[in-house]
Amino acid sequence: MKKWKQFGFFAFLGILLTVVISCTNSTQNSLTKETQEIEFWTMQLQPQFTNYFNNSIAQFEAENPGVKVRWVDVPWSAMESKILAAVSAKTAPDVVNLNPDFAALLAERNAWLELDDLVAESERSTYLPKIWQASQLDNKTFGIPWYLTTQITVYNTELFQKAGIEKPPATYGELAEVAKTIKEKTGKYAFFVTFLSDDSSQVLESFVQMGVELVDGEGKAAFNTPKGKAAFQYWVDLYQNGLLPQEVLTQGHQRGIQLYQGGETAMLFSGPEFIGTIAQNAPTIAKVSQTAPQITGETGKKGVAVMNLVIPRQTDVPELAIQFALFITNDRNQLAFAKEANILPSTLKALEDSYFQNVPEGGTDKDRARIVSASQMAQGEVLISAIEDLKKLKEAIYDNLQAAMLGDKTVDIALADAAQQWNERD
Repeated sequence: MKKWKQFGFFAFLGILLTVVISCTNSTQNSLTKETQEIEFWTMQLQPQFTNYFNNSIAQFEAENPGVKVRWVDVPWSAMESKILAAVSAKTAPDVVNLNPDFAALLAERNAWLELDDLVAESERSTYLPKIWQASQLDNKTFGIPWYLTTQITVYNTELFQKAGIEKPPATYGELAEVAKTIKEKTGKYAFFVTFLSDDSSQVLESFVQMGVELVDGEGKAAFNTPKGKAAFQYWVDLYQNGLLPQEVLTQGHQRGIQLYQGGETAMLFSGPEFIGTIAQNAPTIAKVSQTAPQITGETGKKGVAVMNLVIPRQTDVPELAIQFALFITNDRNQLAFAKEANILPSTLKALEDSYFQNVPEGGTDKDRARIVSASQMAQGEVLISAIEDLKKLKEAIYDNLQAAMLGDKTVDIALADAAQQWNERD
């Protein structure tokens, strides 16, 4: 009888524990359902924009009770390694700020959600069409456009006057003529552009602006053509005729900024954000500087650099992550961030705001640069679309172009070797 009493007691205890555990699990599940977290990574936006993002996140959380956003800002130089490690370890955040070039590398590995069926056409149509296409690989969308920058021409009016040049060049053909005149009349170089493949895509973009097709539909080299030869010859002639500084082969874009600020070049091809840098570092040069649209070729195309937001496929909250990405990149928030950061928005409505259309009364050089920059968006696009092994393409073209500039190869051989190097890549 005593054993049966003990058995009854333990049976009752077991039932009680089962009820308690069940209630506990039910409470935890309830909490999980009530509280959802989004982890959001950006690239080097703290501390300058901390207040902006804290306010934006607070607004999103207020509009979505029970949602918490954890914002993590990653240094620019560390983002690639950190996101690669996170994706590999299956600890990726829910929303990540990248650029299409790097994001495409992981899109090849199926790391991001495909968004074509997850973002409504009514949402997609609010963005600049060509900018939306920048985050596509094989016609599949892997990212949502965010903020943009576009190159402009900053030029030294004093050197232009000494050379007898009335206006800055608009095309690469005019640029070659201006480079020759400035060197003859002032002894200065007209501009600096780097041929280091890991520093800048400007030379490769010039090929596209000149009408060169880089790769065909099958991914094979398409630049070994008369237009490709003309593009190679253009840069070879400038260098061999002494119209480019010799260090274009060994130094990066930063050297171009230094030369312009030192009054050693007549033009700087860079983003409008450098207007403030020039004013701070070289006020004398800033006083004689003006801005003009980006140099282009026969296509009239203007290059744009894009930052986007991607959603890792590993996310536990895909719908909420997309909702947050669309919130951060909507018209209102893009306009507000553009004003904070001196960049361009990727939505049509925000770009139509008067802030990007008219120089205010008593406007500054930065205001004028912003208007010039925004005016190019009608022709603006990402000139080099996301393709597999883009880094190897740049290396093949830049390495052989440098060999031709140095006289180690003829233009014909350099062009053929570049095409072969690309087609036979590992």
